[in-house]
Amino acid sequence: MLIPVGTDIQTRRPPVANWVLIGVNVLVFLLSDWFGGSFGAQLKSFYALDGARPSVHQYLTYQFLHGDGWHLLGNMLFLWIFGNAVCDRMGGFGYVLFYLAGGVFAGLAFTQVADNPLVGASGAIAAVTTAFLVLYPRVHITMLVWMFFAFTFQIPAMILIVLKMIVWDNMLAPGIDQGAAANVAYSAHLGGYAFGFVAALGLLALRALPRNQFDMIALWDRWRRRQGLGGPVTVASPVTARPIVVEELGSRPLDAIPLTPVEKLREEIAQHLAARDPAAAAGAYLRLLELEGGGATTPPAHCVLPRTHQLEIANYLAQARQYLEAATAYEAFIAAYPGAADLGQVRLFLGLIYARYLRQYDRAVAQLRLALETLQLDAQRTLAEEELRQAAAHLRGHT
Repeated sequence: MLIPVGTDIQTRRPPVANWVLIGVNVLVFLLSDWFGGSFGAQLKSFYALDGARPSVHQYLTYQFLHGDGWHLLGNMLFLWIFGNAVCDRMGGFGYVLFYLAGGVFAGLAFTQVADNPLVGASGAIAAVTTAFLVLYPRVHITMLVWMFFAFTFQIPAMILIVLKMIVWDNMLAPGIDQGAAANVAYSAHLGGYAFGFVAALGLLALRALPRNQFDMIALWDRWRRRQGLGGPVTVASPVTARPIVVEELGSRPLDAIPLTPVEKLREEIAQHLAARDPAAAAGAYLRLLELEGGGATTPPAHCVLPRTHQLEIANYLAQARQYLEAATAYEAFIAAYPGAADLGQVRLFLGLIYARYLRQYDRAVAQLRLALETLQLDAQRTLAEEELRQAAAHLRGHT
């Protein structure tokens, strides 16, 4: 079983609208399936999307109905993973309209090819998923693999969403196992994916959504310039659907606004890591720390990189024996990603650095104790316990 459990995105504000959508889906399921009885079955029959004779209201209502508990749980998990970040970028009201429109478009795609009833939020969530891809194409998704044992790994959003979710799950796999695909509305999924991608791309191009140097249009524009194919993508008569946020790019072309020193260094770090040059990336990261004036244990928020980048930089600095700088990078990782699956290992590494190389035994004790709360492997727990015992002894010797 392969399950997404998190992303690198830190939302700027609570994505309340997405939480409300999840809550409404759960509430409708409880009323219609768990407590509804025969009346709930009649409600589902009336409000499901009838592929043969669809009513206008059904294009909205079918999105909040689900076949069973597993259907609901799977949909809400994906809505949580991808919807929070998209909601943060679009704003609550705009996000809800986008979500509902994605479900309507998915329903229209379904009724063009099928005549059976349809329930589920999958079409709307598919639209949210490809909107996530357009807005955050370079983000990594943390995946949980559940077989005889469990472990996590990270995969680029572009690979997961395009190759796995769209191409494999909805195009190739249905043709291979037609029996398992009988009850899945792939046409609705594909309609939702298409709507989300085109609509989100259009909103960025029209400046109805705030731009940044990491969205899909920006990446495409930089690729074109590297290939010598011309200037940035521009749209005549740009339209703004809401006031432009001051700190974003506004309504001017992307190249018209020079990158700040912080943005230049962050982009330089990403480019060096993509080119497999961690030494150059670490050097740029240290210049970023100097630019922002961060201390060893209080790095500024601007110095926090995407999850995998931050960890790669920290590991390289530790291997290069730049222990104070490595501690800074690990501390930034812990502060920015408190729910990371490998947080216990990071705390263990940081505790070892504080104890063995920086002689900051109080910090070592704190990190090692926290590491022991989540470490699972016996070898790591044994190492943490031994280091904790020695660090605590050093502390007692100095008091």
